[in-house]
Amino acid sequence: MTSTYAVLSEGLEKRFGEVRALRGLDLAVPAGTVCGLLGPNGAGKTTAVRLLTTLLRPDAGSARIAGHDLVREAEAVRRRIGVTGQYASVDGDLTGRENLRLFARLHRVRGPAARAGELLERFGLAEAADRPASTYSGGMRRRLDLAASLVCRPDVLFLDEPTTGLDPASRSRIWDAVRELKTQGTSVLLTTQYLEEADQLADDIALVDRGRVAHTGSPAELKALIGAQAEVVVADPDALMRAAAVLDGLTGAEPTFDHDRQAVAAVTRDATLTLPRLVRALDAAGVPLLDASIRPPTLDDVFLRLTDRTEVAA
Repeated sequence: MTSTYAVLSEGLEKRFGEVRALRGLDLAVPAGTVCGLLGPNGAGKTTAVRLLTTLLRPDAGSARIAGHDLVREAEAVRRRIGVTGQYASVDGDLTGRENLRLFARLHRVRGPAARAGELLERFGLAEAADRPASTYSGGMRRRLDLAASLVCRPDVLFLDEPTTGLDPASRSRIWDAVRELKTQGTSVLLTTQYLEEADQLADDIALVDRGRVAHTGSPAELKALIGAQAEVVVADPDALMRAAAVLDGLTGAEPTFDHDRQAVAAVTRDATLTLPRLVRALDAAGVPLLDASIRPPTLDDVFLRLTDRTEVAA
């Protein structure tokens, strides 16, 4: 792939009747990276994936996938991409081997039997290769589905919630496969409802909200936008205000109170604020402590704060 970007879109728009699913989606995914496309329900992520994989035609805007124009060169785009959707696309009546050979023939891959065997080994399905896919567990079917999307050795792989409903062991195998693909130069656009998954796999995250990309950056960069939370639990409720004054002085942020727990908390973006420093300041102010902590932000915190929603999903 000669393009610097695996996926590059500008101003993509899509309307379904009165509903504007995309309102000018700008997205740039460097080649050879994993990008997490995340956001609340109804944000437009699935519509974006369907557009970028040529399943829908945009109403406005433009995009290039693996160097090819999304609309004018749709056939060339389809030859360069792989897609794994939210639900397995394999045929349950065929064996795992037959499924992969079928996909290989459809993609006109040389040596379809050899390619099928290679992928079965790679995804730990060799022992079940000649069983009907309908007898596979959910995790095995998802691995077979991912293997099918890689038959043609795509430059860009779209994964739309690839591990939904899987047990931790099966999810971990999918994660390992994605990491391996990246080392081999495959670019991956991933939507997921598991924020830990994005944290583990994504080089960059595009946070989609109301049909646009609202924020972009690495997981660490997005977490830095909202800061860590310092919390103090006091032994004497009369000491809450003194603890709050200490937090205010150290963080510059307005403290919040939980009187039932006798706790006070404040957000800090100061990377030099450590737990020992916080405890020393509290001790100097004569605050009787039950507990003190500084909790780094999670991606859950990022999405809830930056999208101003009460739910987070892919």
